[in-house]
Amino acid sequence: MTDNKSFNDYLNIKLQNRHDGGLLRTLSTHDNLIDFCSNDYLGFASHAIFRRHEKENHLPSGATGSRLISGNSILAEDTEKMIASYHHAQAALIFNTGYMANIGLFSTIASKQDSFIYDEHIHASIIDGMRLSMTKRLKFKHNNPDDLEKKLKIAPGNKFIVIESLYSMDGDIAPLKEIVELSRKYHAALIVDEAHATGVFGENGKGLVCHFNLEDFVFARVHTFSKALGLHGAAVLGAEVLRSFLINYARTFIYATALPPNTYVNIRQSYKLLPEADRIGLFNMVHHFQNTVKNISGVTFINSNSPIQGIVVKDNNKAVRLAQYLQQKGFFVKAILSPTVPKGTERIRVCLHSFNTEKQIDELLKEVKLFFV
Repeated sequence: MTDNKSFNDYLNIKLQNRHDGGLLRTLSTHDNLIDFCSNDYLGFASHAIFRRHEKENHLPSGATGSRLISGNSILAEDTEKMIASYHHAQAALIFNTGYMANIGLFSTIASKQDSFIYDEHIHASIIDGMRLSMTKRLKFKHNNPDDLEKKLKIAPGNKFIVIESLYSMDGDIAPLKEIVELSRKYHAALIVDEAHATGVFGENGKGLVCHFNLEDFVFARVHTFSKALGLHGAAVLGAEVLRSFLINYARTFIYATALPPNTYVNIRQSYKLLPEADRIGLFNMVHHFQNTVKNISGVTFINSNSPIQGIVVKDNNKAVRLAQYLQQKGFFVKAILSPTVPKGTERIRVCLHSFNTEKQIDELLKEVKLFFV
């Protein structure tokens, strides 16, 4: 008989170590707080049109199986065609989450003899996918084309450059044009995660790759629906052959039950809303936040022209205390702790939305100043 108590004791020791280091993660609710935390940049998650569609469509509540068994549909395939067309790509393949999209893509696309050359601030889901592939990994300094070139010169096999277009912690934009030039010079395939740029940057929210007209130079893009689109799921965009390859080799696609049909309807509706989304209002909030923090001394803010802002406190425990203080004052924020961010850069991440107001931002920053007095 298995000694479950000894295993539970082992787990308790691991959790206690996290607790003692100020790193224990717990779940919490945030009802009735002003949202400065979620990725719902455009406010789509609570848009009334989705509730109306759910009542009107009368679709099955589940897909009943994977896309390769019973879960595929004309609705799913038409949605993928619409997404590909919107972002100026040849083809798209939908995964249940952005995490699953990155695991499926990066665990299969390269062999052991090849190389991933990736930005040091790349998302954890991409790192996990690269680890599963057993491919050689070379890390370059964040947004540093010179260091990227050094790594490209020594990388063996087929080379895959891996970046995000908009980084989720510092809210800064990758030097896409310079990186494209390097990918062409060294015959490397460029993969761009557009998770936080989708819906926010580019014409009608098409993303930064489209904004800079670089679609033809990017091997694969990942667009998620769980940020500005306010929904669930993600799509990998690329050539038709990439889509076919992932259908055949990506285990997170092959062995996962498909999204429920109503999700595809909502994805289509979100894309219809994107052209009329209030991106001007969103960036007005960004500019107001940035202009206001210039007058606050003694507090370190990240320098970002995106909806992702941050208050750097350089200490896990202090970040937790600040988050708790702001929540008590009615603001939904969360502390971002090391090792999620590098030690010494622990912070409160502030996500701005089109539905926030200048008054809410002013009140939030007033409380931040009071905490540091």
